[in-house]
Amino acid sequence: MFTRTDDKITTSQAAVFLTNTVLGAGILTMPRSITQEMRTPDSWLTILVGGFIVMLTILLMVKLSQQFPGQTVFQYAGRIAGRLPSLLLCLLLVVYFILVAGFEIRSLAEVTLFFLLEGTPIWAVIIPFIWAGTYLVLGGINSIARVFQIVFPITILVLLVSFGFSLRLFDFNNLRPVLGSGVLPVLHGLKSSVLVYTGSEVVMTLVAFMQHPQQAVKAMIGGIAIPFALYFLTIVFVIGGLSIDSVINSTWPTIDLIRSFEITGFFVERLEFPLMVIWLMQMFCNFCSFFFQASLGISQLFKFSVTPVIYGMVPVIFLAAMVPNSIQDVFALGDAIGSMGLALFLMLPVLLSFIWILRKKGLKQHV
Repeated sequence: MFTRTDDKITTSQAAVFLTNTVLGAGILTMPRSITQEMRTPDSWLTILVGGFIVMLTILLMVKLSQQFPGQTVFQYAGRIAGRLPSLLLCLLLVVYFILVAGFEIRSLAEVTLFFLLEGTPIWAVIIPFIWAGTYLVLGGINSIARVFQIVFPITILVLLVSFGFSLRLFDFNNLRPVLGSGVLPVLHGLKSSVLVYTGSEVVMTLVAFMQHPQQAVKAMIGGIAIPFALYFLTIVFVIGGLSIDSVINSTWPTIDLIRSFEITGFFVERLEFPLMVIWLMQMFCNFCSFFFQASLGISQLFKFSVTPVIYGMVPVIFLAAMVPNSIQDVFALGDAIGSMGLALFLMLPVLLSFIWILRKKGLKQHV
């Protein structure tokens, strides 16, 4: 049952779990969203700055979670902030996880329709993926982590091979001038760069499931360092290969870069199809992680048995996925979720840590 944290995962599984939670549809659209915000070639600088901010916040999350061994944020928030305030905060977090799960499964369906199954009703793509996700989530965090460990190395390999072959299109002039418009555009793009790391909130539940929670700092920093490096490589290769104007006007700029060349004599001449297939698997992993987190939250907050909670989530996530009417609505929903995630990502650990420090000081003074 998810109400307990007996189902343990190893340090490496925890790191891969965080990586697969953060890596989702964002890598396909992130170059466009950040470049649109900045209008300069300095997006890679924004990714670097945003990544370091995220790492510091994750460090805070880990240190807070380590104060309550074996407990997730849904359990220890009440001990810090009181029953009612913590319930409201945690319910916000659950709603956020449901919305992200819906967004990821809808993005997965949109990519599938756009490139592979044109003309298929969107619900006919979404429903099988939700049911497959339900089956995986029913197995608990250990089953999910094992699937992630299978998908993760294939994802990295295909992505790096694709970027390697795209070097033939790479032009350093597309990344110049560095800071040509000053530092302000870099700061202006910070919000968008931090948004691509949404999903890092799962750190506050993952630590409770670790076999060796004392290694959580290493696992979580390692887990976020991989998306950090991949996002940096993606923005450099996509802007370097396509130019700013092309990236801004592209719906899926990362895929458009890979579609821009053929590899004569290679066993796969066009790499966008293996990239799309593996990235559909990656987005499915991403969806399952948020599905699990939302089910975990409801189960622990209200002491419900987990199986009915998971089945009850199915229609809720389906409705969340079907709310947007068009691809533009999907991106608008993504922006709204990102803003909500940014607030929760920065507010929840900081607020809880601040209250916890004050309470500890108060207890010491009374003693």
